[in-house]
Amino acid sequence: MEEWDERWIAGRASALLAAEHERVPIDALSARWPGLSLEAAYRVQAAAVGRRIAAGARVVGHKAGVTSKAMQEQMGVEEPDSGVLLDDMVLPTGSALDRSVLMRPRVEAEIAFRLGCDLAGPTVGLEEAQAAVQEVFLALEVIDTRFTSWRMTVADSIADNASCARVVTGPMVPLTADMDLAAEPLVVSVGGAAVATGEGRAVLGDPLRALVWLAGRLHRFGGGLRAGQVVLAGAVHASLPLENRNTVRAHSPQLPPVELRVV
Repeated sequence: MEEWDERWIAGRASALLAAEHERVPIDALSARWPGLSLEAAYRVQAAAVGRRIAAGARVVGHKAGVTSKAMQEQMGVEEPDSGVLLDDMVLPTGSALDRSVLMRPRVEAEIAFRLGCDLAGPTVGLEEAQAAVQEVFLALEVIDTRFTSWRMTVADSIADNASCARVVTGPMVPLTADMDLAAEPLVVSVGGAAVATGEGRAVLGDPLRALVWLAGRLHRFGGGLRAGQVVLAGAVHASLPLENRNTVRAHSPQLPPVELRVV
């Protein structure tokens, strides 16, 4: 459509950045432009990320989102999306997060990876993805929306950088051949009480498949995954409200726990 010109893209990116900075939500883009395409949404995302980079932020990785049936059902979408991780989004395990800087935050436990070599191209396979991984770890992703509610299309989520707000990284361990990440059970607790569980296979059958999907998607836009980058594979359970004065923790048998204090 003619509406998706550079001026329109820049205007939507500015509106989303302002909404986040001022913590004043805006209407979902699809409410006004119901024909919003995924391509246009990714262009909005890229424009907003580009402004953050120009202001000093640095790309440290990517996220695959809405990769589990639980999250697709919760969000009312049928396909994954992806976003860009910047250095100012990442927190080490045990960090404190001031909830008041966010608007409608929710939290998800995920299996995540750090790459030891580049992963790019249209035909990346599961074995190639596994070979590219140097380390694996648990992560808590704090998602937030700059829109007035969580009722949105996948295009809205994409434009809003796949709703990513913060990423809490657990200790990283080498990915070994005997690790069956599809069968890895994650348990999420809030305030010491277990509130959610999920296995790695909830993510596209195997969390490594998120790398395959993401490498293919980035290739279609002329990019790829790079050595040293971290990649979030997506939540293994439906997201949970992030409330203040609480501690969120995720653990699993083979991977060290990750924890976030909300203040």
